[in-house]
Order: sequence, then C-alpha cells, then structure tokens
Amino acid sequence: MFQTIRRRLFQLLLWFAAGSVVLVLLFRWVPPPGSMLMVERKIESWIDGKPIDLKRDWHPWEEISDDLKVAVIAGEDQKFAEHWGFDLPAIRAALVHNERGGNLRGASTLSQQVAKNLFLWSGRNWLRKGLEVWFTGLIELFWPKQRILEVYLNSVEWGNGVFGAEAAAHHHFGTSAARLSRQQASQLAAVLPNPRVWSASRPSGYVARRGGWIRRQMAQLGGSGYLQQL
Repeated sequence: MFQTIRRRLFQLLLWFAAGSVVLVLLFRWVPPPGSMLMVERKIESWIDGKPIDLKRDWHPWEEISDDLKVAVIAGEDQKFAEHWGFDLPAIRAALVHNERGGNLRGASTLSQQVAKNLFLWSGRNWLRKGLEVWFTGLIELFWPKQRILEVYLNSVEWGNGVFGAEAAAHHHFGTSAARLSRQQASQLAAVLPNPRVWSASRPSGYVARRGGWIRRQMAQLGGSGYLQQL
C-alpha cells in the first residue's frame, strides 16, 4: 500500500512539474488571461458580500510608459537586471530585520511577485513559498527580463479591483499607460507595497515622499536607458 501511495505521489509530482513548465512556456508568448490574485479577490468579494468589478486591459511592452517601467524597478527591485530571480543579500537583510522584531519586511523580487500573483495564493506558509521558488525559477529560465516586467506591469494590483498598468492609468489619472508622466509613474510605483490602502492620485505625505525618492532613484539608474540592460 505504501509503495502504491509513493508511486502515485511521484506521478502526481511529475504531472505537476510538466504542467507548470508547459504553462510557463505558454505565457512566454501568450498574454495570461488573468491571475490567481484576481481570482482570490473575486472569491473574497463573494465571501464578504461586497461585489467587485475587476478591471484589467492587457497592453504590450511598447504601449507602456518607459517611466513606469523604470519607476517600478526603482521602487521594487533595483537589481532586477542582475539577479536570477532572487536577491540573496536583500533576503538575508530581511531575515535579520524580522528576527529583531517589529514589522515584517519582505524581499521579493519582481520575478517572485510575478510567480506569486500569477500562479499562487497569498500567504506566508512554507508550501506557498516553496512553490514560489519553483515558479520563479521557471520564469527566470524561460522568460527574458523584458517579458517578466511586461507580465508584471499587466498583472500587478494598483487598487481595489484595478489590475495592470492600463487600468491603473485610467483609474488614477484618466490617461493611458503609454502617456503616464514621470511623476504619475513614480506615484503608481510608490503605492505598490499597499495599493488597496494608498492612492496614487491622492497621495498621502508618505506616498508623495516615496514618489520623490523613486524619481531620484530612477535618475541614478539612468532613466529609460536602464531598460537596455533587460
């Protein structure tokens, strides 16, 4: 009986590994129709009894402001062009910080955030983190950096029910993702740690200061010229 169980578990793992590889390869060229985070938000709305209208409109790389691309990198993952999915020094620093107490600090790269938002669920348990490592490795193996950032910008949450750069640009500033100004882009990047509480169009003092810091970091990275490294 135990041998049968082990065999079935091994077969299940093989099917999962093969299926996840096929899915990641497919999304290398095909725009993902949605994300697991969007599914999670919809389920939450049913449980809470508060209807939510999910907004998302996929736009390709060329139709997204370069300022937004650089702003997100400056605010979320300044080593994006260099690492292979994991920023190990940042992870070590976060672990040390968390061991000392206080607010928990994360160290997720853009690649890890794509893996979590697209394929997984929220939470900090070891199973979810292990699957995040698996999907992050696949994404870094099969997708170029430009594709990772393109999927991130089209999938990230920028407000309650607002997903992706195009929906965020219209929701917060009444414009398109291609026409975002440098300041608007930096304010969108500034709210990413908590997009359902903070507003890019009505920034608090903290968000405004963080937006200014992001603009300075964008300049230090080299502006849109940084994108040539991807």
